Amino acid sequence: MDRLDQMRLFARVAERLSFSLAAQDLGVPASTATDAVKQLEARLGVRLLERTTRKVGLTPEGDAYYRRCLSILDDVEDAEGAFGGAAPKGVLRIDVQGRLARRFLLPSLPRFFAQYPGLELKMSEGDRFVDLIREGVDCVLRVGELADSEMVARRIAVLAEVTCAAPSYIERFGLPERWDRLDGHRMIGFHSSATGTVLPLEFQVGGVLKTVRLPSVLSVNAAESYGAAARLGLGIIQVPRWGVGDAFTAGSLVPLLEDTPPLPTPVSLLYPKSRQLTPRVRVFIDWVVREFKSATP
Repeated sequence: MDRLDQMRLFARVAERLSFSLAAQDLGVPASTATDAVKQLEARLGVRLLERTTRKVGLTPEGDAYYRRCLSILDDVEDAEGAFGGAAPKGVLRIDVQGRLARRFLLPSLPRFFAQYPGLELKMSEGDRFVDLIREGVDCVLRVGELADSEMVARRIAVLAEVTCAAPSYIERFGLPERWDRLDGHRMIGFHSSATGTVLPLEFQVGGVLKTVRLPSVLSVNAAESYGAAARLGLGIIQVPRWGVGDAFTAGSLVPLLEDTPPLPTPVSLLYPKSRQLTPRVRVFIDWVVREFKSATP
């Protein structure tokens, strides 16, 4: 194993804090990862990792060497990709909300793989906080305003939102006529993954954002349950318009208060500040930007 391969193995062990997970990511035996780090430590004359029976951690020297390794490996990959028209190759790990993936990404993946046959995509679904470094993820796709973090965030789309409810709800509680006359109405609560609190309803009124909290008999933290509960007549919801177009057509949901819509929702791609963009991450981001641009107004 040459020095660059040893660096790659060490960097992945440093990110995953596990020899077995790093080896699994790179498709080598766990013993190979262990031997590579031992050889690095012997050649450098320093201890890079602290090992116990329960965990692996970086020493100060290991942390410094890890950061140098990232820079070197990124430069090598970038340099190799710049010559001879070499196409990006390797494994790309992403995390994305499932509904976004099914609506905007999956339909066009055959064309993506046809253009980049050397890439393999490993996609996990969720909207929880992801530690990209420790979990070995290259980038994540997230909806909503983002808290400050050590990630680089690139906004790629802004999705229109709509207020809506089921016909059965309107039959029971009446048709809302104004955002500020919602007494006697109820909403379905949605828990923010960032704060854990139930989000209020939002309305744009003359360029000013107004919020309203209504009583609710149900609160959820998953988009699928949120929409399903609304179709059952359990309350008013606010969701991306693209996600309820079919429900509007079928009549299972009805748009409300369209003259005072919620704020549009941003969609962003995040990746670690500590890494340069590798060619495979760069082409994926460019592709995602194009897909959202072509699929949204």
